Amino acid sequence: MKRLILGLLLVITTQFVHAQESDTKLATRSIYAELGGPGLPYSFNYDFRFNKERMDSWGMRVGFGGYALEGDSFFSLPVMVNKLYGKGNHFFEMGFGVTFIAFNNENNYYYNDCYYDQDGNYICNSTADSGTSFILDIDNSPSMMGVMNFGYRRMPTDGGFMWKVNLNPIFNNNGFWPLFAGIGLGYAF
Repeated sequence: MKRLILGLLLVITTQFVHAQESDTKLATRSIYAELGGPGLPYSFNYDFRFNKERMDSWGMRVGFGGYALEGDSFFSLPVMVNKLYGKGNHFFEMGFGVTFIAFNNENNYYYNDCYYDQDGNYICNSTADSGTSFILDIDNSPSMMGVMNFGYRRMPTDGGFMWKVNLNPIFNNNGFWPLFAGIGLGYAF
């Protein structure tokens, strides 16, 4: 009788452990903070896969970032589609999208019409600039900047700490900058 009960207990325990293993879900979503990257100075992001059964599939990220210092403020909203290529925990990430930008720069002035008055004082008349610059000149607010993404992502299959490092070329109507980069740390679930 003891052997029968012990055998039944062993079978039930084995089935319970097997059921737990098959119920684990793939970590296809993540939240992370990124320094640099498509959010420009920094951003907080949410990333998810369209196909929840596969990590190496198409997905999307949405984030926000910015700052406010001494009358100047900058807000960014990166929106991108991306694809992961790889297996296990190691992936090559490739993506493209747009970063929406809004800013207020009260302290950004150009000085022109400079001259010496009759007392020998150097005087410059200033005009406020309607644009700003972050790597590339940005003409006015709100605006947008195109972004691309090429890099490495370490994603745990069952959730936990994730990290990524990327090269993020950026472009707008004022030019192209191929060597902008970003690094992100976060949690996959």
